[in-house]
Amino acid sequence: MSTEPVTEQRQAEWAERAVRESAAGQPDDPGTPYAGREQQVLARIERARRRRPVVREERITLAHGSGGKATHTLIDAVFLEAFRNPLLAPLEDGATLSLGTARAVFTTDSFVVNPLFFPGGDIGDLAVNGTVNDLAVCGARPLYLSAGFILEEGFPVADLRRITASMSAAAKAAGVSIVTGDTKVVERGKADGCYITTAGVGLIDRPALGPPPEGSPGLSISGARPGDAVVVSGPIGEHGAAIMVARGEFEIEADLASDTAPLHDLVAALLDALPTQVRTMRDATRGGVATILNEVATGSEVAVVVEETAVPVRAEVTGVCELLGIDPLYVACEGRFVAVVDGAYADRALQALHGHPLGRGAAVIGRVVADPAGLVLLKTTFGGTRIVDLLVGDPLPRIC
Repeated sequence: MSTEPVTEQRQAEWAERAVRESAAGQPDDPGTPYAGREQQVLARIERARRRRPVVREERITLAHGSGGKATHTLIDAVFLEAFRNPLLAPLEDGATLSLGTARAVFTTDSFVVNPLFFPGGDIGDLAVNGTVNDLAVCGARPLYLSAGFILEEGFPVADLRRITASMSAAAKAAGVSIVTGDTKVVERGKADGCYITTAGVGLIDRPALGPPPEGSPGLSISGARPGDAVVVSGPIGEHGAAIMVARGEFEIEADLASDTAPLHDLVAALLDALPTQVRTMRDATRGGVATILNEVATGSEVAVVVEETAVPVRAEVTGVCELLGIDPLYVACEGRFVAVVDGAYADRALQALHGHPLGRGAAVIGRVVADPAGLVLLKTTFGGTRIVDLLVGDPLPRIC
């Protein structure tokens, strides 16, 4: 008997093999009943996921910033272990706070994108929109932002003025004010020009998003239920693909621009149409749509089944991803969100989103089912089924 340790990658390989066998109608070993082997595979995956997360690397790698498995392990084993409290534990895009009779959402995000300026935007509007969107998908009306700058010695003042002008315009478009901030300067070669951290506060002023009824998680990653529909607000992967083209490392020419945009009005349109039927929302940034779907599956203990042909992807994004060998489902967006809604209201959700300029490409891409809990399955264009797991490495570093 082999004593080789069972890795997460090995678990994924087993699970994908089980799915292939299911599509074929029989296991690889005809002498073993398929149902029993499937349960063995799923049981192994469940045991692996229940293990206490451990960071085995001695030093931080780029994979720890990808939004995938390494990021989740780092958060669970280091940050959550050190800072654990009831407000942090849900690991939503923001913390929901009770301030007297008011309910507010508080969030923070850092931006280290390379290059600083790219088609469709720059690090400035990205920093504003990213934090506005984190507040919006938590059901809050964005109000106030802070901005912290880490600048490298020698960074051009003209570029800084361009970035702050972009931030000002983005804040005005989103209806928020930048009310406080901080600036630090480090030695030449220590900061790659400019890093920005923004934090934001928004108010939950929708009665339907008040304290959830007994037994209901409210607008939460743990709120998905079998029968729900999975909706994306528009074509995916445009931000990440635009950044990769802008870097010029692969000599790719494509008519692409980042989708960076504030989503608060689009979210409001959806919540106006479905005040109590939206289970959860997340903006699909690091790790793309695939990461959000895995968080839903794990957090809600359900399975998510996605139809590959239903996922909206522009031809230019598909082309870039094929050249780089990257699945668009893992590519970052900065102006798209994923929503899980009551399946009976999927058409109403699309109608609401299609009525807004940022939501005209919205689509239902899949459904929530009961089993196998914790997994995301993709029905491919070729008629097969495969598992869509969390990223193991980091194919797209410094995207946001």
